[in-house]
Amino acid sequence: MTGGAVPGPDGAPRCPWGLSTPDYLPYHDEEWGRPVHGDDALFERLCLEAFQSGLSWITILRRREGFRRAFAGFRIAAVAAFTEADRERLLADEGIIRNRAKVDATLANARVLAGWEPGELDDLIWSHAPDPAARPVPRTLADVPAVTPESTALAKALKQRGIRFVGPTTAYALMQACGLVDDHLADCVARTARPAPAPAAAPAP
Repeated sequence: MTGGAVPGPDGAPRCPWGLSTPDYLPYHDEEWGRPVHGDDALFERLCLEAFQSGLSWITILRRREGFRRAFAGFRIAAVAAFTEADRERLLADEGIIRNRAKVDATLANARVLAGWEPGELDDLIWSHAPDPAARPVPRTLADVPAVTPESTALAKALKQRGIRFVGPTTAYALMQACGLVDDHLADCVARTARPAPAPAAAPAP
């Protein structure tokens, strides 16, 4: 897909990928590109993006509730405490993607993150959000990058802190999904229907 926004079932224009299957529509309209904060919430997105590597996102989206059940709601402390029996349970769970390397990376990452301070993952990820004013608004899907300098830097920072299975492309998908960047197309209703950002407060005298 390389085109611009196309009319949805209600006539409003949307990014073409958001209309490629009915399962995508609510995700496109209500979640993708909206800011996500909180260590556990970001850990979930980090894990799901890693599981998506080499697959289509719809494959993950349709299993998201299965993933949440299998991984204790992606609560970092809970996943960090998983045992070898939990690992074997995960590798037999048909409700998720039973990829040994990805399961092992998820468990290892939870153990690393369990040692971080509260809010540290949130701060690290969001410190790589680019200045929105410095980014051109995409008019077609061809204008949307797969990798950026910021996503490359984020992947490097996570790797240096011991986080596995997150390369620059996965990091950029995370940035898109969690609202660090807004890659809804210029005419997409999910962009145009949002309220304008509040003006910055005037500096104190």
